[in-house]
Amino acid sequence: MPIIDSDQHLYEPRTLWRDHIDPKLRHEAISIDDDAVGTPRVRWRGLDIGLAEVQVPGHPVEVGERQRRARAGLPPPERYDEVLPRDYWEPAARVAKLADLGVDEAVLFPNYGLLWERTLHASLPALLANMTAWNRWCATVVSEGRGCLHPVAHLTLRDPAWLETQLADLDRAGVRLAMVAPALVDGRPLSHREHDRAWAAFCAHGITPVFHVADQPRPFDEAWYTDRHETLVPAVEAIFIHVAAALACTDLILNGTFERFPDLRIGIVELSSIWVPMFLMMLDGGTAFTRLIGGTGPSQLSMQPSDYFRRQVRVSSFYYESPADIVAQLGGTDILMCCSDYPHSEGSATPISDYASGGLDARAGAAPRFFSDNAAFLLRR
Repeated sequence: MPIIDSDQHLYEPRTLWRDHIDPKLRHEAISIDDDAVGTPRVRWRGLDIGLAEVQVPGHPVEVGERQRRARAGLPPPERYDEVLPRDYWEPAARVAKLADLGVDEAVLFPNYGLLWERTLHASLPALLANMTAWNRWCATVVSEGRGCLHPVAHLTLRDPAWLETQLADLDRAGVRLAMVAPALVDGRPLSHREHDRAWAAFCAHGITPVFHVADQPRPFDEAWYTDRHETLVPAVEAIFIHVAAALACTDLILNGTFERFPDLRIGIVELSSIWVPMFLMMLDGGTAFTRLIGGTGPSQLSMQPSDYFRRQVRVSSFYYESPADIVAQLGGTDILMCCSDYPHSEGSATPISDYASGGLDARAGAAPRFFSDNAAFLLRR
């Protein structure tokens, strides 16, 4: 079986957005520029969105140190472009790196694209233009990836006509996954009937929406996020990392979107998996309870709510979550997928041996759904 890593990241070159954005909107392009002391920063309209940095799997302390140095106005300990490995940003080099990681194929999310969606939310033209720039680059990754690399597009449901054009272009390019925010769309839930046009287009073009860690519209009121503005990840966001995805899936299930679109598939990546067994229990139990005491419920559903999740959703599970135990609680590997998060600091450069030490050994042919089939399901193979 081909081992498919459901979560890796490809760094954007400094000028990716400027190079691929529509020329008339080049002034809206995100860029990576060095500040006065040589610290590379991701910027939009002169606003600092985050640091550009070379992370190394298993070394999160160094990330925190760079953040502290940047806040203090100190120069970085090394020059970004000199220490950036080729496989972090070059598709051909990443293909060669897969063997070292012990996998055959990899799903590739953006790197700095995780930082800016909420910032650009106030300007829809700028948001769409920069998403389009990344999506155009995804097409080049497919062609250079020799069937081993699966780039993830970046989309929003806020402009249906733009979305349909993007999906058609991505379909032609062979892109099968797209990162979408598990959030309200201009005040409407994802299940709103106005979005049926979008879900129909995803299905028609064979592209799977994926929920992933990113700075997107938040599930809680902004007043709850009390960390410093410069904080890379707010503590509340880290603690409740799965909530937005769980809320979005609950909405799509209980309000009938999965019933109306049985071919719609959803990926949940880097948002942990340890919550899934309890969520499925509460999904069924809470629905049954409210129907019992209220005398009504989501009558349009022909199955148990958890059955829709099992049928249409797949979730990445980190090795340190003890996925073998989660599999036992779920009664099988029909939902979970392997992932490394390479090359992020909280990820792994040895994912297959890490999983084997926890009881899931791909080298022995164990758990083919976990290591291959479930990711292939999202890729619509």
